[in-house]
Amino acid sequence: MPELLTVREVADYLRVTQKTIYRLLQAGTIPALKVSHSWRFDRAAIDEWLRSTAVGAKATILVVDDDQTIRDLFRDILEDAGHKVVTAGSGAEALEYIKAKDFALVFLDLKMPGMGGADVLRKIRVIDPELPVTIITGFPDSESMAQALAQGPFGVMNKPFGEADVLNAVKSFIRIDRS
Repeated sequence: MPELLTVREVADYLRVTQKTIYRLLQAGTIPALKVSHSWRFDRAAIDEWLRSTAVGAKATILVVDDDQTIRDLFRDILEDAGHKVVTAGSGAEALEYIKAKDFALVFLDLKMPGMGGADVLRKIRVIDPELPVTIITGFPDSESMAQALAQGPFGVMNKPFGEADVLNAVKSFIRIDRS
């Protein structure tokens, strides 16, 4: 007899939000059964799905920075590694993307004109509390960093950084493809 999981149980098992599970269901990418009016997931089928998507699975990553050169650098590094990249030049633009699409990781500049990184992070936590965020900063001891720390855990990548730093951040924070 197969072991069937509920939406909540499969979300816990995969370490993602229930919202992510529903988006995967809507996209038809996760194996599931409809039992009465509820979704159920065969654990063995989920394990097989994970194995098949893990080999070469790539993430959709959002890069938020007001500097076009930095956005282009991230795009080059991440696309060369096979990831899908979306870039935003402002916090407001980033929040619109996050409302419309699931991302596996967000790289977020701390110091931006208008809505700063700490404010963007606070709003991200409202939209998707589980979304991994790595703050990019040249000012790790700033007041903006203290404000960001109040929003919960996140990664930090100090400027200047290199390709290895970007790829290590991706490896550290991404568990499954949330795209």
